Amino acid sequence: MSYLNSNLFGKLSSLSSVERNEQILIILYGFIFPLTVVGGNLLMIIIVLYWIYSGNLSKKIKEILSNNLSKLSIAFFLSLLLGILWTDNLNWGFAYLKKMIDFLVFLPILISIGRKEFIRYYVAAYLISIALTVFLSFLVWFGIVETIHKATIINPTPTMSHISYNPFLALAAYIVFHEILFNKNIKKFLLTAYMFFGTIIVINLFITGGRAGQFMFFLLSGILIIQFIGVKKYQSYLTLAALLTSITFSAYSLSDIFRDRANDTINNISSYLTGENQNTSIGLRFTYTKNSMEIFRDNVFFGVGTGDFPEEYRRVHIVNSPELPITVNPHNMYALILVQLGLFGLAVFISIFIYQIRFSLKSSSGFSRNLGFALPISFLFIMLSDSYLLGHFTSALYIYFSSFLYLNIEET
Repeated sequence: MSYLNSNLFGKLSSLSSVERNEQILIILYGFIFPLTVVGGNLLMIIIVLYWIYSGNLSKKIKEILSNNLSKLSIAFFLSLLLGILWTDNLNWGFAYLKKMIDFLVFLPILISIGRKEFIRYYVAAYLISIALTVFLSFLVWFGIVETIHKATIINPTPTMSHISYNPFLALAAYIVFHEILFNKNIKKFLLTAYMFFGTIIVINLFITGGRAGQFMFFLLSGILIIQFIGVKKYQSYLTLAALLTSITFSAYSLSDIFRDRANDTINNISSYLTGENQNTSIGLRFTYTKNSMEIFRDNVFFGVGTGDFPEEYRRVHIVNSPELPITVNPHNMYALILVQLGLFGLAVFISIFIYQIRFSLKSSSGFSRNLGFALPISFLFIMLSDSYLLGHFTSALYIYFSSFLYLNIEET
């Protein structure tokens, strides 16, 4: 599938004015949301308002309820809303609900107006945005400009923190190399362009400090190789081992920040296990998760309520780890949900990802099938290291791609 050489205007002209405007807004959102919080939020509001005021609400709601992912997304938000009933801290409860409102509103609305024939343009908009972001990142890294927003020469991430930035790059790299491997009709010029683009994305990924995003890249690379060669063929695993070894060795040799972060990871884990120093990035994550599990054990089935994590965590923290910094976020999405909503909430949450994986395996489209499988798997892993669906950028990334990869197919 080629993202950039199809007749977009011809497809748009065949739609009604309402449908045409909806597709234009989605494509614009795909370009804007990786670049700016304000711009992404503004376009999100415009999409929602246009969806409301363009009429046929009963038909649109019916379309939302006909999609299982929409229903699961709404169910997850409603489980958080239900958790308000047994929370003691309504302020924190509503703060968490505000962060998760996209699961109730934006994701279902996008699913209801998304079209399979426009998937290539949704993805193209995202890739163009990433290309611009990478260009800005290298301007800072090479010292051509001193700084751009959050980017510095030490950590050149121009539009967001490195924690969010590298998952964006990892997903873009997967898409680009998927095109290279799977598009048999790609022209030589485009192949060269994709190879160059994919290479600079990978370089950019390893000159920034986001370890979870780098892990996500390795994971997505493994998934892509297995998808291309075959899960049952030993060549997949030999190729994967050779590729990951060469990339890791090159990154460790050439990138100071990757080498330092890799060494820090090993030292953080070692010092935590020996008890020498637990006040490190990874050590704190272990402590936060361990303390959270203690709260969970006392509230197994329904948790402490949507807003009670900060207070309940403080109570355990001052007993178990008073010498360490306290938190209102355990930096582990599963720990957060288990504390707030127990096994009930976790079951609702995980059902979203299980559905996405099962849906992708039923899909007949090569790209949608492959990316539809890779997206939930990669998020399931990186959410072990942070609450990525609480963060603005990474939640927007997950919701944007989820909105069009799981449009209705024949389901049995």
